[in-house]
Amino acid sequence: MPIMEDEESYVIHELSQSLVAAKHTTVFTGAGMSTESGLPDFRSSTKGLWKKVHPETVASVSAMNENVQSFIDFYYERMKSQQQVEPHAGHTILAVWEKQGLISSIITQNVDGLHQDAGSSNVIELHGTLRKCHCNRCGKEYPDTAFLKGDYKCACGGLIRPSVVLFGESLPFDAFYKASEETEQADLFIVLGSSLSVTPANQFPLAAKKNGAKLVIVNMEPTELDYAADLVIRNWKIGELLETVNRFV
Repeated sequence: MPIMEDEESYVIHELSQSLVAAKHTTVFTGAGMSTESGLPDFRSSTKGLWKKVHPETVASVSAMNENVQSFIDFYYERMKSQQQVEPHAGHTILAVWEKQGLISSIITQNVDGLHQDAGSSNVIELHGTLRKCHCNRCGKEYPDTAFLKGDYKCACGGLIRPSVVLFGESLPFDAFYKASEETEQADLFIVLGSSLSVTPANQFPLAAKKNGAKLVIVNMEPTELDYAADLVIRNWKIGELLETVNRFV
């Protein structure tokens, strides 16, 4: 259902005024942020990646150890797909807002590096990145081009793997700590394109709300935390929404 004109005006007014008034805005992005660049999301009801394949079979610690070829094939395709996309207008506007001081940081569940490509500098990657790889045994770092060329074995004999957080692994301590700091300082916390169904990442919006921040959730489908939000925005493409809001800040 399209947003009615008066509802649309309310949404734009509320979000733009909140941005201008806030002293510390933290943005939290999920896979829905990248779908407008052409990458698939994971959990949407129609096109979610995990609707086609179970993550435990291709994107988990057990898959890496016991189902190696499927693990390699899955991440090879993801890396190749990533090379074919570019940031959309929403990514670019977030980078501009950072330079203008309207937002302080971006906490992202995404591993595609599109925020950095658009010019954002204070990006906290909770789930790692596909832009580099490392040896699962000795930790030596490799560029993503090594993996794409078929170099899967380190000199030590270990598997060269993408530097993403697999199912069964913990979030990187440094990223989790920085995200916690940004969440604690936020007086405005904006979620863009996340189903908020993955723990512990989905605890950051709740923590921000508990600390007194205004919570805004922008997602095409309902999320598990809509009940806690001060403003829920659906039926908007993120790029179009941010372009519209940008005219009023």
